[in-house]
Amino acid sequence: MYDAYAGAFAIIHNNLAAAMEAANITGDSGTLNRQAKSAARSAFESAKQRFFGHLLTSMKTPTLVAAIEADLAADHSSVIQIVSTGEALMERRLSEIPTEEWNDIRVDITPREYVMDYLAHSFPVQLYEPFTDSEGNLSSRPVVRDGQPVECREAARRRDALIEKLASLPPVPGALDQIVQRFGTDLVAEVTGRSRRIVRKGEGHAARLVVESRAGSANLSETAAFMDDQNRILIFSDAGGTGRSYHADLGAKNQRLRVHYLLEPGWKADAAIQGLGRTNRTNQAQPPLFRPIATDVKAEKRFLSTIARRLDTLGAITRGQRQTGGQGLFRPEDNLESPYARDALRQLYRRLYRGDVAGCSLMAFEDATGLSLTDDNGLKDDLPP
Repeated sequence: MYDAYAGAFAIIHNNLAAAMEAANITGDSGTLNRQAKSAARSAFESAKQRFFGHLLTSMKTPTLVAAIEADLAADHSSVIQIVSTGEALMERRLSEIPTEEWNDIRVDITPREYVMDYLAHSFPVQLYEPFTDSEGNLSSRPVVRDGQPVECREAARRRDALIEKLASLPPVPGALDQIVQRFGTDLVAEVTGRSRRIVRKGEGHAARLVVESRAGSANLSETAAFMDDQNRILIFSDAGGTGRSYHADLGAKNQRLRVHYLLEPGWKADAAIQGLGRTNRTNQAQPPLFRPIATDVKAEKRFLSTIARRLDTLGAITRGQRQTGGQGLFRPEDNLESPYARDALRQLYRRLYRGDVAGCSLMAFEDATGLSLTDDNGLKDDLPP
């Protein structure tokens, strides 16, 4: 599945360059409209990073579900820490569906929609026209007709083909929805910022998806239900990681062992550590078992690296030791932003330039990554970090 979506993004990347050339944002002489090119690249990279972050989290969820089932069988309580809930995407999709259909809803709310949204609204399809400014520099400007921007037919054709290609790929349900719909609201306490959610009602052939509203006090009541041992599973986001405790409190009915899964660490080191502290307090029957979840997809190191580095920095600031910031959850090699990692990256660039990397040429690398490693003088001195 990951390879399929990675291939789709490679196609989008190649079509993005072709669309910008067809729309006269770029040309044979180079960039004709730097601002438009920068906006197009920025929107693409933002959509790509967001999508693959959600995709990796969703891919880990089936393994997490199996681990939770084992926890329940062992008489433990499971706590899942996430960052994103997909609420904005869900609300956008629900706004397109009549409320009378919400009691038996058919809707595809998956991270794939982020890419579809990018293609529909941010893929460069506006036509530009080349012109020479007063200083003799070749540039381009938007084409407007009757006050409306003119669309480039070739770029629009490429966009529509990409949307069709993505629509044929398998959907990837969000992690939060997978867990709530798998175990049900009788087992799962949700402590997030969502005001609505889609839950499964009924069993077997009679099962249906229903939109359920959450009261403003839902986080308090669901936390209480978890601490009272009415719910054996708790999942919380950043909205539920502030000011609440989920530990095996000696004053609470639920004193089971907490198995705390770090499903989605996010980008904020302090928020990640704060979330981990929710299940590890004083006056507890027993300390929690922390279990960070990762895939064997090499690209996930891109996400783990940033949080690992920031946790090390946080440890250096708060305790005077870099090694203590991550609470032992990450290994030193997970940090790809160390001096050693930077040196290794520069060596890779040099080997690519010399043609010493088997199976990957310099041209193929630049096409796949969008990076430019050379100029008229050879390998650049200022290489990408």
